[in-house]
Parts: sequence; C-alpha cells; structure tokens
Amino acid sequence: MKKLLQDAIRERPLLCDGAMGTQLMIAGLEQGNCGEAWNLNHPERVLAIQRRYVEAGSDCIITNTFGGSRIMLNRHSEADHVAEVNKAGVEIARQAFGNSDGYLIGDIGPFGGLLEPFGDFTEAQVRSAFEEQAAALVQGGADAVIIETQTSLEELLIGIRAAQAAGANCIIGSMAYDVTLDGSTFRTMMGVEPEKAAAFMEEHGAHIVALNCGTRMDMERALTAVERYKSATSLPVMVQPNAGQPKLVNMKVVYDETPEQMVKGLMPILEAGTNIVGACCGSTPEHIRAFRKVMDQFLESKGIELQRSRA
Repeated sequence: MKKLLQDAIRERPLLCDGAMGTQLMIAGLEQGNCGEAWNLNHPERVLAIQRRYVEAGSDCIITNTFGGSRIMLNRHSEADHVAEVNKAGVEIARQAFGNSDGYLIGDIGPFGGLLEPFGDFTEAQVRSAFEEQAAALVQGGADAVIIETQTSLEELLIGIRAAQAAGANCIIGSMAYDVTLDGSTFRTMMGVEPEKAAAFMEEHGAHIVALNCGTRMDMERALTAVERYKSATSLPVMVQPNAGQPKLVNMKVVYDETPEQMVKGLMPILEAGTNIVGACCGSTPEHIRAFRKVMDQFLESKGIELQRSRA
C-alpha cells in the first residue's frame, strides 16, 4: 500500500512537477480561455504535458484543476462540469505515471475574487464551491489536495475545511508571497507573513505548508521561506518558486530563468530540509529534469536509496 504523502516525505524529499498554465499556452491554449476544460476537450494535450514531467523525474503531479471550482468555471460557461473536469484531471495525472508509482495532488486555486465586505462573494458561496471541487478530486482518487496561490488566511481556511470535509488524506496549504519594494522581506498581498501562515495551517489541520508563485520569489527567497516556515512549525515544507520574473516580450509574458540558472539554488533548499520541491510559472520539464539530477545527487550523498521507478 502506498504511504501517505506526508509520511513518505519525512523519509526522503520528493520532486513535484513544474508549470501547467504556461505549458498549456505553448500547446495552443489561447490567453483567457479555460485550460481546465481541456481535461475534457483535449485530454491528450494535458496528458502529454504531464507525461513529460514524469519522464523528467517528477514524483508528484499536480492536477490541471487550478481554476476548477464552480466560481472559476462559471466565468467560462463550464460550471455544469465541475465534477467531470476535476475527476478527469486526476485520471489524466494517473495516466501520466503509467506503470510507475507517483503521488496525485488535486489542485484547488483561488476562487478569483474577494470575500465580503471587500468583495462580492459570501463565505457560503466560496465554501460551497471549494467543497464541491474537493469532493470531486478526492472521489477521483487524489492522494492529496493542495489549496494554492493563497493570499488570505480566510480563503485558505475555507479550502482546508473543504478538503477535510471531502476526506482528503493529505492537505497542503500554499501561499503566494510578494517581495516588498525595498527587498527587505516578503508577505502575501493581504499582508500575511510566512510564520503566521505556517502556525495557522498547523493549528487548522493542514499536513504540509507550502509556497508557490509570488512576485520576485526566486530560489534564494524560497530558501528563506523554508527557514521561516521551519521556525514556526514542525510540519513538512513544500516550495514551488517561479522560473525567474515575468517579462513582456512581443505582447507575451515570458519567464527567462533557464534550468541551469534555477537549479543552482536547489541544493541549499534541500539541505535546509525541504520535503517537496517543484517549480511554478514559466518552468518546464527541462527545469524539472535538472532538479532531478541534483536531487538524486543529494539523496545519494545522504545515503538514501533511490526508490523511483520511471514510466
């Protein structure tokens, strides 16, 4: 029987995948269209992306369901397909692993708005949307649920509670931090510091604390975040920094940090005790392939047996 993700990563660090959104656009998704609907309309294209990550060495695959809540899908007239989109996302990730063993992480992204009184959505609306999505992911067979790119503790808690209600075996809370203008620190858009986020997640039953995306959150900043998380919680830590900073080139957003540049920061992150490492916006299977080589060197240096089986 496969170990729970939160138990497996206490024995050895695992490698997650890289970006999905930018890879979907390379595969033909037009800006502003619904990438999650591709789970139903173009599953072969989603599968091809995730299979490349598995071939590059990923131990974990995050499902293509970032915008898979009813609130988000409704903006693309896809709200009637919440269960199908999310279950298909898990199944595609499962297919990507083929005969190899890997962890399927069901993705719940932000609902894309603000809660009352600052916005137009009630807590009940968001709770219902997250509960529906989490249930579909768990029923589809996800090994874990990640509530990611979060900036407020209020929305994060709704996501954690939804995953708990769905019976998720492992719950990951992932915050998006922005470096301050003076470069002295980083916090979420809503002012949440890493230490507060970590303590909050542990208090409310998350199993893994994480970070992804964010402005100027490079590998060096990710290392600092790991250290700050570990000062506030005993929970395992996951990091997914972007591949550099976004730039507008010929009216397209590009990330120009190469795999060779990005991987230079990986060994310190592993030495700091990070349990899951992946990459976010702009990263590619080649970034993950470079990560795999360094991670294998790290495991060998620690005398940890390589237990991966390639697809």
